[in-house]
Amino acid sequence: MSNFTFLKSHAPLFLQLATSAERAFTSDPNTTLIKLRQLGEAIAQDLATSCGIKFNEQTKQIDLIYQLSRSLQLDQTIIQLFHNIRISGNDATHQFETQHKEALNGLKVARSLALWYHRSSGKAAKNFKAGPFQEPEDPSKALRDLKTKVQKLSAQLIEQSEQLESNQSLLELQQQEKAVYESLAEEMDAEARRYQAQSATSEAELLKQQADFEAQIQLLQNALESKEEEQQKKNKEQAQISSARVRKACKLVTLNEEMTRILIDQQLNDFGWTADTQELRYAKGARPQKGKNLAIAEWPTTGRQSADYVLFAGLTPIAVVEAKRENTNVAGKIPQAERYSLGFQQAQFMRPAWEIEGRTIAWADEAEGHYQIPFVYSCNGRPFIKQLAEQSGIWFRDVREPSNTRRALQEFHSPEGLLDRLTRQRSAAESLLRSEGFAYLQLRDYQVKAIQKVETALEDEQTHCLLAMATGTGKTRTIIGLMYRFLKAERFKRILFLVDRTALGEQAQDVFKEAPLEQNQPLSKIYNIATLGDMAAEAETRVQVATVQAMVRRIFQSDSPPPIDQFDCIIIDEAHRGYTLDQEMTEGELEHRDTEQYLSAYRRALDYFDAVKIGLTATPAIHTTDIFGRPVYTYSYREAVADDWLIDHEPPIRYRTLLTENGIHFESGEAVEIVNTQSGEVEAAELEDELDFDIDGFNRRVITESFNKVICAELAKEIDPFGDEKTMIFCATDLHADMVKRLLDEAFKEIYNGDYNEAAVRKITGKSDQVGKLIRRFKNERYPSIAITVDLLTTGIDVPQICNLVFMRLVKSRILYEQMIGRATRRCDAIGKTYFRIYDAVDIYKTLEKVNTMKPLVKDPNVTLEQLVAELTDDNIVEASLIQSESDKPTSNHAQDVLDQLSQKIMRVLRKASNKAERKPDLRAKLQEFEGLWGVPADQLHTHLHEMGPSKASAFLKQHSGLLNQLDEVKRLVGSDYFPVISHHADEVKERSQNYGGHEKPEDYLNEFSTFINEQVNQSAALKVAATRPRDLTRAQLKEVKLLLDGAGFSEANLQTAWRGQSNQDIAASIIGYIRQAALGEPLMAFGTRVQNAMQHIYDAHSWTPIQRKWLSRLAGQLTHEGVIDRDFINQRFSDEGGSKRIDKLLGSQLDSVIEKLNAQLWEASLTIRRTFSIQPPPASHNNDSIICQYRHRATLCRREESPLQCHRTRRLA
Repeated sequence: MSNFTFLKSHAPLFLQLATSAERAFTSDPNTTLIKLRQLGEAIAQDLATSCGIKFNEQTKQIDLIYQLSRSLQLDQTIIQLFHNIRISGNDATHQFETQHKEALNGLKVARSLALWYHRSSGKAAKNFKAGPFQEPEDPSKALRDLKTKVQKLSAQLIEQSEQLESNQSLLELQQQEKAVYESLAEEMDAEARRYQAQSATSEAELLKQQADFEAQIQLLQNALESKEEEQQKKNKEQAQISSARVRKACKLVTLNEEMTRILIDQQLNDFGWTADTQELRYAKGARPQKGKNLAIAEWPTTGRQSADYVLFAGLTPIAVVEAKRENTNVAGKIPQAERYSLGFQQAQFMRPAWEIEGRTIAWADEAEGHYQIPFVYSCNGRPFIKQLAEQSGIWFRDVREPSNTRRALQEFHSPEGLLDRLTRQRSAAESLLRSEGFAYLQLRDYQVKAIQKVETALEDEQTHCLLAMATGTGKTRTIIGLMYRFLKAERFKRILFLVDRTALGEQAQDVFKEAPLEQNQPLSKIYNIATLGDMAAEAETRVQVATVQAMVRRIFQSDSPPPIDQFDCIIIDEAHRGYTLDQEMTEGELEHRDTEQYLSAYRRALDYFDAVKIGLTATPAIHTTDIFGRPVYTYSYREAVADDWLIDHEPPIRYRTLLTENGIHFESGEAVEIVNTQSGEVEAAELEDELDFDIDGFNRRVITESFNKVICAELAKEIDPFGDEKTMIFCATDLHADMVKRLLDEAFKEIYNGDYNEAAVRKITGKSDQVGKLIRRFKNERYPSIAITVDLLTTGIDVPQICNLVFMRLVKSRILYEQMIGRATRRCDAIGKTYFRIYDAVDIYKTLEKVNTMKPLVKDPNVTLEQLVAELTDDNIVEASLIQSESDKPTSNHAQDVLDQLSQKIMRVLRKASNKAERKPDLRAKLQEFEGLWGVPADQLHTHLHEMGPSKASAFLKQHSGLLNQLDEVKRLVGSDYFPVISHHADEVKERSQNYGGHEKPEDYLNEFSTFINEQVNQSAALKVAATRPRDLTRAQLKEVKLLLDGAGFSEANLQTAWRGQSNQDIAASIIGYIRQAALGEPLMAFGTRVQNAMQHIYDAHSWTPIQRKWLSRLAGQLTHEGVIDRDFINQRFSDEGGSKRIDKLLGSQLDSVIEKLNAQLWEASLTIRRTFSIQPPPASHNNDSIICQYRHRATLCRREESPLQCHRTRRLA
């Protein structure tokens, strides 16, 4: 009697494969496993087809299982059953060993999967009971019994320290084992011949059934590809019904102890352990062996208790596993595993783990015992779910330190990973890091601080760290220093550097090859780095660069996923990306939906590895801090500008056009052209109602060439296509980028005629040909100098020559906007870059979205109407919600949550339909027809359902089973709103303007600055030094002044632009110059000119050698950019050339004198002014209501016009 007779009601192939597997069991267990793998494949294909999932003959089983998991939200237990059959079948195909026990386990697993499939198909009777599994007779039992005797005797001899080779009893047993093995082989051979003779007909029938099944599947797959509306409707109905049944059947799957152990065995075997609960048991003589990593079951400990598994790395007992049934609390069993560790007795032939660590005694517990085994696990075969944390996953604790807490893992550690964890001396590594210097890394001060903060956080047991550093401040360079220190100190074994795009990975690899470390060697020359695409981790690989997408495929769609300890440190670049789909589930969603719906692939890949995670971002978001915690170190853009590491921007240049001001209007009945988004064709259409578009819809919902043309014409006047400066233009879509490329070419051609080079402008988007090559050319070559992009270049791409950013698309995300701005913030001294410009054609500042903390009612956009209806018509869900609503718990129940979401989705469909019904007679007639069926107006159906409550709403949906099809019919008649309209409205530029911190006029901005300086100069010591004694100003004080001004909305770039706007003079004065002009009325002078004048005094003071003059010139260049230099700054900036010590030697020990004279001569032109005008604090009697000029006039305005400083311009001091 077959264990699979219930499959009769399905495709004949299923039962034929199952019974063939059973018949082959005695003679050929390999064939049994292969047939079962084929059965699993057939079930997956049938399931996918019935649920509307497309695949073809090239689709691998592992990929199809992944698709089923994602599309149907399959329970992870079902996924494990599929994978167990697949892996066993693959092993049997490539191995030719007799393995009856494995085949027997395969039959049990396959039956569990087939039973679930039978129930999910809808063909199982309501009172269907499968009955117990009938075990076939195992011909290898005698052989296994003999093997057990050999094992037991060997174990006894080892424990008694006797020689195995000379023991007569053991030799006799081994001879018997050999004879039984040979006898079994002969019997199996004879049985195989009988089976082959008997099965010739059945095999032919099997091949025919297989061909028929494949033809039927192909027919159904072709139907899924059909463009016919009726067939698509039929496919959708069938998929809805099948998907609902599948999800319902998932809830009926429970695993007994035996099945749980089979799956746990598989988990252990997958990651390097040899596990077999039935055979590798202590009672059967299983003992650890050199060179083998055995998971030995039921190992006895003191107190007459046995550990479910003890994991041995060779002869070392390294971990204890407590394994229980699926529904058992997992985390709560960790203390039981700890008890087994305390009670484990080391045999003489074993090598204790504490000895490998270099200790003389085992690890003490909180009482008086000692842990003999360092690592303990607890599991029940269930994947980890955050909301059921204590009841799922594989829980782990390192008992060596009392401070180590238990935590959940995705899989078991590998033997190599546990040995590395045991031998890696973390305290020694941390001590080495504390004593290790930073000078050889050639890092900036804030980069050193960032590394120190991360190392301190890790010492404090923090496993998730976030570094928030402004774009352009050298995050990658910081991370190279951090990685090198970690690897050099052996703090970590292997580091994964994770990026979300290939371009970012390639950029990081370039830096790994170039940035010098010790002895000027780059990281790639010191350590083995596995680059993008090289995913085969080798033992010597210390750094792996990978994209998230590649890592997800390797983990979840690979026959050999990496162990969770392959990397013990993961560094995530651009950590703000990739997490937006992550959601926590309500209790009801947890029970009735799959967790995979709520987790992004990015998050799943991160959570998979048991590693320290370090995130890098310039723009941390809420979802970023949810994962990594608050930043351990922050270095902001404004702070970096104050330190002169990054470049500031001028006030944005804003264009106001006729269309951006008035919008675009179409009249009802107007003939228009639309773009069919499905075919890409331009089609004629007549508008049924009026249409209005504001700037938000430009180049997305309405295509307006005139707007783009006038903006491109303006840009051609502002941007030099031949210069060293680079430009990046952000467009709305790929088609928009193509249009801008064409229009910009035309505008440049009109200005430059034959001198224009078309290669200067290039579209660089995901759809560009050889996009990687284009990015490299934009970074490294003269052309293209102007890049037009959509999203590809918005984050992470470093091109220091970018001096112009153009926004021709709206950006509603502040994070994305700041990332875009970050493309231009890097210094580029080679082209004299001192600021960058922003050209705003879409009024981006006005429309930037505020941070929104409101959570939508429909959290998961992928939850379909079909799924919501299926859940609300599930009696089990509704009954559970009724019980919950009658309890005292204040929480909402799942059925009510589903009804809320369903009501919202129905409202969106029918409200739009009701609005359009007046202009669409066929839609109006259809709504009236459905209203008659529903008994309620269409635009009130959602309210009607909501007021009913879950129970009555469920009954309503069952009564109106065609509701989903009716809603589909309504949506079809409503039509799509997403066909872009082509606009031929003329446009023109009305105004080009710049805004100065809320002031439209530059003089207002400058007046406010003067007021601020004079009010603050007595409140800030640093500001007073800058105004009165600039030669004494330190770099720290200069930064303090810049941050003070920045906080009030004043920056050097804005002041320079405002001064140019007021006086038509472009004077690149330093921030000190602007301060002194506001406080003292000192005339502005370009700071570069001040430096040249000061240097001339230095040159004239001595007879300098050519090499000395070269270094003086380099110092002058640094002073021009920095504003203030000192010996420490020089030492850091020229550290790779010997620092201040070598420069001082080259200058004849005059470096300090040169710095002092430079700072003095810079402001020498102002000495006369300073002698005739001194700022003093007003007398106490005057409080702080006046300024004191050289004539001692105590009045808000001094009237002595003959004052050389025109002191009538002075203001009160705060």
